[in-house]
Formats: sequence, C-alpha cells, structure tokens
Amino acid sequence: MRRLPLFPLQSVLFPGGRLTLKVFEQRYIDLTKACLAHDQPFGICAIKEGREVGETAVPHSVGTLARIIEWDMPETGIFQLRVEGDTRFVIRRLHEEKNRLLVAEIEDIGGERAQPVPAELRLTVEVIRRIMETLEGAYWGPERHFDDAAWVGYRLAEALPLKLSAKQSLLEMNDSVARLELLQQFLRRQA
Repeated sequence: MRRLPLFPLQSVLFPGGRLTLKVFEQRYIDLTKACLAHDQPFGICAIKEGREVGETAVPHSVGTLARIIEWDMPETGIFQLRVEGDTRFVIRRLHEEKNRLLVAEIEDIGGERAQPVPAELRLTVEVIRRIMETLEGAYWGPERHFDDAAWVGYRLAEALPLKLSAKQSLLEMNDSVARLELLQQFLRRQA
C-alpha cells in the first residue's frame, strides 16, 4: 500500500482519459504544487457524499491515478490543470489532514488485459469513432485503440450521458467485455 492525496470530484476519470481542472481551494493548490515539484500523481475519486467545494466530501473507494500533463496559472491563486488517468486503485484507509485534504492508503488494481472487441459488440466501436470524429481533440489524447475492449469501454463511458453512479460502476468493473455489453445495451435503449 502507498499514500496518495485525493481530489474528489463530481466526475469519474477513467484510465487513459483526460480531464481539465480549475484548482482554487488552498488544499488543492498545495496538492498541485507538491505533485508538480515531485512529478507525482494524485487520486481522483467520484464523490459519494458531499460537494466538490468546501467541506470534505466522502469519495467512492475506487478511483484513478491522475498525472498532470499540462498546467497553467492564469491568475494568482488559480491553477488550470489537464490531467490524464493512469491506473485504477482502491482505497484501504482514509484520513483527513489538518487542511482538509484527504489522503488515502491505496492498493493498485491491476490493469485489464487487452481483449479484442467481440464482433457482436462492434456497435460500441462505431459509436465511439463517430463521437471522437465529432469532438476531435476536445477530450482525448492522440492514441486510438479501437480493437481493445477496455479502451473502447472507457472512452464510451466517458462520452455517454450516464449518471455518475453508472460511470462509477463501469470504472469498478474488471471485465472489459462485460462493460461493453452494458454500454451496448444502453445505446440500443437510446436508439
């Protein structure tokens, strides 16, 4: 187990995904400075109870390591960050620092082994291709792995208008084909 500072959000970061964050609370400014100084990740967890700003929120127990890939300070006291999701983790212990920053002892969740997208789930690939063509460069990095079920599932889960609880459940799944099956069911219901 290792210690990791957390940034709870009303959002889910998936491995390989990207988020833009506006950091203005002192506890998260301190977290950002430390991560930049030591080239360290922090954890992003969806909020189970509470809010993003103010009092300390209660995070879900599964989150994603976030690495800062771009940063700017457009004005004093505000960081603009672009982060990329790395591996998933599970919180084993959690405590709150004096400055209200949550720090967790975590265990990494091993990455899902690469699996091809089954032929019966190719609709998911076509939908994420179309979404990415429409929103090119807005959310995703340059890599494309349309033949990898985990990658397709993560990108589709990010892009679709799903409830936070559904996105969290998809993050927690360890079976990339089962994740795609659920996403394809959602797509068919929406059609």
